Amino acid sequence: MLKTIRLILLLSLIIAASISIATGAQAASSRIDVLKIDGVINPVVANYIERGITQAEEDNAVVCIIQMDTPGGLDTSMRDMVQDIVNSQVPVVVYVSPSGARAASAGVFITMAAHIAAMSPNTAIGAAHPVAIGTGGEAQMSEEMEEKVVNDAAAYIRSIADAHGRNMEWAEKAVRESVSATEQEALELNIIDMVAPDLDSLISQLDGRQVTMLDNSVITLNTQEATTNQNPMSPVEGFLYAISDPNIATILLSLAILGITIEIYSPGLIFPGVFGGVSLFLALYSLGILPINYAGLALIGLAGGLFIAEIYTASFGIFITGGIASLVIGSLILFSGRPELFQPEPWLIPTIAAVIGSIAAFIIYRVVHIHRQQAKTGREELPGKTAIVKRTLEPEGTVLYKGELWTALLDKGQAKLGEEVTITKSEGLKLYVTKKQQNIK
Repeated sequence: MLKTIRLILLLSLIIAASISIATGAQAASSRIDVLKIDGVINPVVANYIERGITQAEEDNAVVCIIQMDTPGGLDTSMRDMVQDIVNSQVPVVVYVSPSGARAASAGVFITMAAHIAAMSPNTAIGAAHPVAIGTGGEAQMSEEMEEKVVNDAAAYIRSIADAHGRNMEWAEKAVRESVSATEQEALELNIIDMVAPDLDSLISQLDGRQVTMLDNSVITLNTQEATTNQNPMSPVEGFLYAISDPNIATILLSLAILGITIEIYSPGLIFPGVFGGVSLFLALYSLGILPINYAGLALIGLAGGLFIAEIYTASFGIFITGGIASLVIGSLILFSGRPELFQPEPWLIPTIAAVIGSIAAFIIYRVVHIHRQQAKTGREELPGKTAIVKRTLEPEGTVLYKGELWTALLDKGQAKLGEEVTITKSEGLKLYVTKKQQNIK
């Protein structure tokens, strides 16, 4: 009797464990991953979507929803995203949302590539002419080249639309004629599959729908009991996406020039140099993502060189004036001819010019002040005076004397930052110094 009871208990435990495991597995697979795109399509967004779809595949999600509001973006990034969606092992839904959102330019291709395409009320889709999509190439295309690009884009979107049984004629018009459609027009024209006012309504409508995957297998969606998992950009992805904005890129480049110039003008401050260096690397990353005109970048680099030249040659503002002009012109043509979404705000460049101009005016004032002091005091009083090392003398460096920075040459050895040295003579704008003798008691 006791053995029978033990056997029954053992069987009960096994059954309970099996039910628990099965329930857990079902719960793990009954999940809907939601990704969100809000802005320009670029490599950062493409990498985010690739990561999100891969994670949905690994976790056996029921479906992956891409909630999208975009004015368009880069052609290469758009094509990467289309490939990720088409090759996904999990059904992908592109949902143009929330109300007031749009899927323009590159967003049309991405929406067409989805296994299921949906839109919110008061949204729009269309205007996919390739000229409005950043390609990273030359700003101006010949008529022959533009025709080739348009034909390629038209064939590409027809292929995408045909794979999902959508309106190929309208898709081609979106490329060739930049036509657009509201959500209701898109539904009637067989551009999308459904209209849903919110995410919950979309998930409810998805339940029971059948989706044909790339390998021709048919999946029936079971979303009724599925839980929603929001999968936003990681902090690193969010940061990289933020600095990939043309306004931020222009500001970072200007801050880099400013920080490095201030560090060279006043060695030893350290922070401006570090800040300028970090800004420079971030700016180069951002510009590497954006479609830019390299002539503009070269002019901005020339501006930095002219600012530094002013410090060493004291041209009384000639180099700085040229530097500001080079900075403004370079900033104007950096994104010249690119789509509007890849251009900085009109007020940004004048603001940057005004700020750097004000700092440049201060530098000119200091240079003039130094030269006036030199004429007033004379060179004869310099020998025997004490100066402070501001940049290590090994043997040449920089010293500070009466608030003025001088290039100095040490007679022997090395003098480190903060040490006192004695001026022995001066020639032009260079001081000859020696280490101060230490009193021995």
